Amino acid sequence: QVQLVESGGGLVQAGGSLRLSCAASGRTFSSYSMGWFRQAPGKEREFVSAISWSGSRIAYANSVKGRFTISRRNAKNTVYLQMNSLKPEDTAVYYCAARPGGPDTGYDNYDSWGQGTQVTVSS
Repeated sequence: QVQLVESGGGLVQAGGSLRLSCAASGRTFSSYSMGWFRQAPGKEREFVSAISWSGSRIAYANSVKGRFTISRRNAKNTVYLQMNSLKPEDTAVYYCAARPGGPDTGYDNYDSWGQGTQVTVSS
């Protein structure tokens, strides 16, 4: 079981930047991949980005490719999501997730979840 806590959300103007952090704790028995998902009001939870334990495999949703960057520092048990050129449609609660396999785009395939952090982009 892995415990995850997100931070770094806030209110920004369109075109601005935020960096989200996800701190992990607890015991891991295998190499976990980490993912970011988001959920806007009235919308289903959607995939944003994911990264393997080694960082050798990375995936992005087409809607954020070129604007967002995922990274991780295993020594600190932390994964990051750098978000640049933010748009109003990026407004959502952002969730960090973990799974004991490779990166995956489906939220049903992740075992552990954080509580979420709110990102609001104004125009």
